[in-house]
Amino acid sequence: MAEKRGKRKLPKTRTKVRSERLQSSLSLIPSLFTIGNMFCAYYSVISTFKGNYDYAAVAIGVGVILDGLDGRIARMTHTSSEFGVQLDSIADVLTFGIAPAVLAFVWGQKHTETLGVTAAHLHQWSWIVTFLFLICGAWRLARFNVQSQKPLDSGVKRNFVGLPIPAGAGLIAAIVHFFKSPIEQVGPSVFWYLLVLVTGFLMASTVRYPSFKELHFLKRGSRLTLVVTAMLIGSIYFYSEIMLLLISVVYVSSGLVMQTMRRFSPAPPPLGEPAHGNIKT
Repeated sequence: MAEKRGKRKLPKTRTKVRSERLQSSLSLIPSLFTIGNMFCAYYSVISTFKGNYDYAAVAIGVGVILDGLDGRIARMTHTSSEFGVQLDSIADVLTFGIAPAVLAFVWGQKHTETLGVTAAHLHQWSWIVTFLFLICGAWRLARFNVQSQKPLDSGVKRNFVGLPIPAGAGLIAAIVHFFKSPIEQVGPSVFWYLLVLVTGFLMASTVRYPSFKELHFLKRGSRLTLVVTAMLIGSIYFYSEIMLLLISVVYVSSGLVMQTMRRFSPAPPPLGEPAHGNIKT
């Protein structure tokens, strides 16, 4: 009987080994997407220095897609790990911090080649602004990593605290992708760097932004979401300049709009008191 029992346990052991090998192989897939995200940062910076600003902006946009996929794939394959989380944070700093900061700095500096003292002062100021953008992005990632270690309620899961760093980088990339040609005048350059500064502050702020992590395309009842997403992808493919700029501006503005509505909306009635209009006589 002891020999038979020993033979029966062998298939289970082999199955467990195969399962562990398969799990180990699947764990490489999210990391490959993260490495691809890092390559987008590297390619974006090189393209910026070469003057290919549109390529640099598109590389950041591809990085946004890869950043969204690696997390979803890790959850779907049950291969999430602390190592993957840390690697993803490093990739985010590169692709959504350094790459857009370099792009924003260089893209707004064309006028310094022909103008005098005013442009020189603006050139120095642009160093500070783009570096602040990078600091705010890193601050946003560090805060997110700390908060993700704590148990979250349903309200926090539906919202991000502060503008997500991919959205901030996406706004910079979308504007460059729309206009393509670098700025050659001081006035637009001042407005550009103010926009970069405000975007950085929104990342470090406590303004809440909607999260789309709870969107599940494979669940029942999600056909409408799937159709809308397909239409959105098609629109981006044919009209990428307009659609990407529109999506970025709407999302970045949404947090400020919701914050303003919450601040000026009437306070809920105290507990035990009926709301206005529901008083029974």
